[in-house]
Amino acid sequence: MKVVKRIFLIAGIIVVILLVTGVFIKKDYSVTREVIINKPRNEVFSYVRYLKNQNNYSKWANMDPKMKKEFRGTDGTPGFVSAWSSEQGDVGKGEQEIKAIKEGNRIDYEIRFIEPFASVAPAYMITDSISPSQTVVKWGFSGHMKYPTNLMLLFMDMNKMIGSDLQTGLTNLKGILEKQ
Repeated sequence: MKVVKRIFLIAGIIVVILLVTGVFIKKDYSVTREVIINKPRNEVFSYVRYLKNQNNYSKWANMDPKMKKEFRGTDGTPGFVSAWSSEQGDVGKGEQEIKAIKEGNRIDYEIRFIEPFASVAPAYMITDSISPSQTVVKWGFSGHMKYPTNLMLLFMDMNKMIGSDLQTGLTNLKGILEKQ
């Protein structure tokens, strides 16, 4: 009986320590990756502004070939929505909306995850000229984890996890645009 009480006491202490720790752990994270594409900025921006084109280079858009996709609005303009639904748990269900466009330079998105968990995350793509024939493309994503789920940030390297997916997408984008 004493052993069981000690186990419960130790488990309780660990839970309390974790919950208190969660109060002090960051709740926000941000990930950015970039690639240099050997094409002029106007060509690169003209391609990335269309959300449907992400289906050609985004790792996430290609995780399930049977994924159902739906589009609403006029692509390449604020308000356009690209929605997806998959039976695969790691793909789930959600939508991405173009929120703002700074012509030739920046596109802001809002990603709304519905399944397997609900959350909203801002994302963006920025194109900057390095030279008349080279463009750097930055793809960024950020998120917020409420307390106490922010404790997962202690054990998950979001920069590595999401960053590798962003980098894969950017590498794919570079390959597509430099072949044109």
